Amino acid sequence: MGHKYKGQLVCQHLKNIAREVLEKYQDIIRSYVIGRHGIYALYHNDKLYYVGLASNLRNRLKHHLKDRHAQNWNRFSIYFTLSGEHLKDLESLLISVAHPPGNKQGGNFIRSEDLKRQFRKQISVCQQQELRGLFNEKTKASKVRAVHRDGRKTTLAKHLNKRIHIRFVYKGKLYIAHVRRDGTITFAADSAEAKRLKDKEYSSPSMAAAAITKRTMNGWSSWKYERSPGEWVLIDELRKK
Repeated sequence: MGHKYKGQLVCQHLKNIAREVLEKYQDIIRSYVIGRHGIYALYHNDKLYYVGLASNLRNRLKHHLKDRHAQNWNRFSIYFTLSGEHLKDLESLLISVAHPPGNKQGGNFIRSEDLKRQFRKQISVCQQQELRGLFNEKTKASKVRAVHRDGRKTTLAKHLNKRIHIRFVYKGKLYIAHVRRDGTITFAADSAEAKRLKDKEYSSPSMAAAAITKRTMNGWSSWKYERSPGEWVLIDELRKK
């Protein structure tokens, strides 16, 4: 099954099934859901009432025939997933978007970064620029230096609005570096060969990569940064923003 559905989150589903099926045909339902995990939804007629996740769907659905939700739904849907890895996030997403009345708690994304503060800051900057334009005021010079102390321009500065961490795996070793807001790159203390690279600064990702490999490298296609928790992508993506 895994190869057939490679790349998918939801691999199979049962949609808009009457509650009576669950009550009358337990053996048939059992053959479909035993040992399976996924997301299920309870409906009152066509209106979504409750969303839940389960690693034992049969027991969970059977439980809802008698629990506090029992009188509030008459149809259900099941969405089977290949693994249970992202079930909690998927449940939280559905609750956050649909706000089912049967779910007491809202969707909580524990590992997700809330971008509201950064988003507000960027809007504030845009508004300030608009005001300067309306009143013909000059924009203040940026305080961020985009030139390395040796005189070379830093290539990452214009693509950053905060400090980030990057990593590069070379010959089985993991190299970790910090990129300051001004674009300068320094190797972390827990990076491979940290002692050799300690206290050295680099003005471009290619120079930092070459310090590791001791040959010319395209650092944009070597280093990766964490775009979102657990999602590491090539830093070349920064140039596409």
